[in-house]
Amino acid sequence: MSKSNFTRRGVIKTGAVAGAGLAVPQYLRADGHAGFTNAPGDSEVVLGFNVPQSGPYADEGADELRAYELAVEHLNGGGDGGMLQTFSSKALDGTGILGREVKYVTGDTQTKSDAARASARSMIEKDGAIMITGGSSSGVAVAVQALCQEAGIMFMAGLTHSNDTTGKDRKANGFRHFFNSYMTGAALAPVLAAQYGTDRKAYHLTADYNWGYTTEEAIRASTEAMGWETVNSVKTPLTQTDFSSYIAPVLNSGADVLVLNHYGGNMINSLTNAVQFGLRDAQANGKNFEIVVPLYSELMARGAGANIAGILGSQNWDWKIENQLGAKYAGTNAFVQSFGTKYGFPPSQAAHTTYVQTLLYADAVQRAGSFAPCAVVEALEGFEFDGMGNGPTLYRADDHQCFKDVLVVRGKENPENEFDLVEIVEVTPVDQVTYAPDHPQMGGADASLGECNNGA
Repeated sequence: MSKSNFTRRGVIKTGAVAGAGLAVPQYLRADGHAGFTNAPGDSEVVLGFNVPQSGPYADEGADELRAYELAVEHLNGGGDGGMLQTFSSKALDGTGILGREVKYVTGDTQTKSDAARASARSMIEKDGAIMITGGSSSGVAVAVQALCQEAGIMFMAGLTHSNDTTGKDRKANGFRHFFNSYMTGAALAPVLAAQYGTDRKAYHLTADYNWGYTTEEAIRASTEAMGWETVNSVKTPLTQTDFSSYIAPVLNSGADVLVLNHYGGNMINSLTNAVQFGLRDAQANGKNFEIVVPLYSELMARGAGANIAGILGSQNWDWKIENQLGAKYAGTNAFVQSFGTKYGFPPSQAAHTTYVQTLLYADAVQRAGSFAPCAVVEALEGFEFDGMGNGPTLYRADDHQCFKDVLVVRGKENPENEFDLVEIVEVTPVDQVTYAPDHPQMGGADASLGECNNGA
């Protein structure tokens, strides 16, 4: 039924609790029966892509947006179909979503929670978006996820790595495909022990927001459990561009490992400063000084240049994984081919997760036969799928977190080209990175999804 068959009854307040405070349009059927927030018409459906187009994570945001546009093209039957050809679910057929052409609107989160909420609010209230997706900052993701929960809109998280997104701040209307801080710690710690030994002293520089906090917590817990000592931890502003004043004290701290819990432009700048201060060539405690970046991407590696060589970290996905490790990671080559044909270079992990999330949402709507958020939630909870580049994957019902293999990576010493800067050191099997839904790092027993919200 199109919006022309609805009677607009003004603006209402929706939310799980009285006064939850998001104003959204409500459409009622002519016969007076309520539908759900931003129920689409017969011909098209609008998705909201909310990414950092400015700020320290803008490079990641630009690649996310490229992938979103490619996903829409494939959903509407354009291009070569990409991962629609390899996805284990065959509900999608290139005719849009439930026969409606997919349209989209975009917004700039500016890597700021308030700006991201304002952008998402505008998409919901003014543009009629029925699903919001995007990210790069976990602070943004948590804020927008809460807004969508209040509004009765689905939130399909983009690049967000903080435990909080599907931990203490999990929401029934929110789902995350990307991995998290706990998984990074569980995957990376054994490799760090094997490469650098168990008698190490670590100094953490940590981005001062929820992603930095949970990543430091996860790395500290996993490395201290194997014998490392944490000698200091210093928080750095997300807006920082010169980290020299933070790097200098590391030299006389007694540490022999620097852990940079930084992402995007922050990591490029802090790693560059660390190399300029001679940490890559330093000795401490009778050992070679080492630098670890728990989470990084090919985009960041490109920005860091030669400084990334030899640096260990983790990734959600890598564009070379199917060629290197075989058909278990099918879907990767199909996506890389589609993305490369359209844009002229391979996709980042940010592009991959946002493309996959768009298809997963569309597939869930198609299988549910409804755009109603609670129907989509039911279709996604406990959903097992394959052919999307990560191997067999589960969307766990308890917390709406995807569980799959995790990659440990290292910057290449002699890359062949500017897109071949990272090598896969190890694929950590999903069982090694799986945890209980009430794990202390995830909010413990008090963490709850709450109830799904259809909104209007």
